[in-house]
Amino acid sequence: MKRTLTLLTAALLAGAGHAADSTALRKIKEYLPEIHGTIRGKYEYQPQINAGRFQVRNARFSLSGNVTRYTEYKAEIDLSEEGKIKMKDAFARLKPVDWGSITMGQMRVPFTIDAHRSPHSQYFANRSFIAKQVGDVRDVGATLAYTPKNLPLVVEAGIFNGSGLAEQQSWHKEVNYSAKVQVFPLKVWNITLSVQKIKPAGTTTHMFDIGSYVEWGRWHIEAEYLYKHYARDAFSDVNAFNAFVNYDIPTRGFFHKVSLLARYDMMDDHWDGLTLDDNGRAVTTDYARQRITGGVTLSIDKPFLSDIRLNYEKYFYRDGGVPLESEQDKLCLELMVRF
Repeated sequence: MKRTLTLLTAALLAGAGHAADSTALRKIKEYLPEIHGTIRGKYEYQPQINAGRFQVRNARFSLSGNVTRYTEYKAEIDLSEEGKIKMKDAFARLKPVDWGSITMGQMRVPFTIDAHRSPHSQYFANRSFIAKQVGDVRDVGATLAYTPKNLPLVVEAGIFNGSGLAEQQSWHKEVNYSAKVQVFPLKVWNITLSVQKIKPAGTTTHMFDIGSYVEWGRWHIEAEYLYKHYARDAFSDVNAFNAFVNYDIPTRGFFHKVSLLARYDMMDDHWDGLTLDDNGRAVTTDYARQRITGGVTLSIDKPFLSDIRLNYEKYFYRDGGVPLESEQDKLCLELMVRF
């Protein structure tokens, strides 16, 4: 009996020690930084000028993690965004409750659906006009996020410098803001409403965006509309639209799935809010155009981790429109790896 009690006691102590070690390891793991990265290599061919080029579109790396139970951080840099080194994200986050957080630093502002996607989660090799030209804003500021557990709702709102990343030393007398509300009437259906006010180069600009997508079975169907207004008639108002469909075909073997994609997007004449002529007046930086894109994505293992994207883009410009050299018909082949 004595021997049995001794063995039981030893087993309990060993188990307690193992449990303590496991708990300690879990605690340590909670606070270890996570390293992620996205590499996108691309080849593009433009038949109109009979020329092609290779690019490292992104070589993006991020470091994120927890400092305490209630504080988080993220720092992200792109070593090759079209050949340039750029700091993308650098923020600290306070999360005192499960349903809300406060973030301060440099970040992509809460606005639109497509412009908010990271490079690895994009469906096409090149971003939509909304995501690249009209609604792409990164800035320095502070945001509040509200994600109630019992409601299909996500609310994000913040105040920002409003003049872009390069003007962090400037003082501002006006409040610039951005807000985004996501509602999920059904588990597979998202409706997103966004509003934003910025002031690049001293011109107040208001943007309003509405978008929606459905993820049902193998289908992803999405549409988004953005309206941009410049104060004091500094430039004509801009309308932009993006719609696409993605259909997944599961496969066996080397590729996990094959995705078929089609997109239509358009934009009016657009001013970036910064470029001025010799007389200090706004000039068109992107001429009005429409585009049809068809493509196929080959996913190796899990999608959005290792993808081969093959797209063809057909552009249509209005009379008098002057296309930028890189904004013409093109064939795009991209290899994207996310880790």
